[in-house]
Amino acid sequence: MSNIHRIKCGNGNCYIIENESGGVLVDTGKREYAERVLERCRAYKVGLIILTHGHFDHAENAARISRELGIPIGMSELDSNLIEANNSQELSAGTFLGKIVLSVSLRDFSRREMQRFKPEVLLKDGDNLSAYGVDAKIIALPGHTAGSIGVDVGGASLIVGDALMNMFYPTVSMLYHDRRDMLESAKKISALGDRTIYFGHGGPVRNRRWVRS
Repeated sequence: MSNIHRIKCGNGNCYIIENESGGVLVDTGKREYAERVLERCRAYKVGLIILTHGHFDHAENAARISRELGIPIGMSELDSNLIEANNSQELSAGTFLGKIVLSVSLRDFSRREMQRFKPEVLLKDGDNLSAYGVDAKIIALPGHTAGSIGVDVGGASLIVGDALMNMFYPTVSMLYHDRRDMLESAKKISALGDRTIYFGHGGPVRNRRWVRS
């Protein structure tokens, strides 16, 4: 059985999935929280970094943590263009709150520049993470970005990155590169049944019907 440890990094979250034989880090947070995340990684024998997507608030510390711990970075190849520039994939928002979040995000995209890195592990739907000592697999959740992924842990929990959000209340992603894909990914999450959902932003909730239509 693998355990999930939430690392709160301001308004965002990173997670460590671990058991006695190893661990993986899911997302790396903003640079202000690098030391906090590194400390937790060292405590749990982390052997792989997984990025749910390429936006800086999830990936800004990836290069540093990879270098200091000597571990690879894994993500979807479809988000590789975000490493060079976070505005490489256009984002939209449909709600008032979403438009506020989008405005702040676009401002930050123009101000923050991630240290470049090359992911050594290209992750895709169905990839098993047992080689890294955890009972978990990758699930493709495109929409927020083209290469957004989640991590299904033991069939009981799902780390969704920004495929869903809980910034103000639990909902589908407020920001999306492709709205249709985002809604289909939300439906896919609902179809998984009973799970604890761990968000990139906000506290965990039980899985539910995320799309009403």
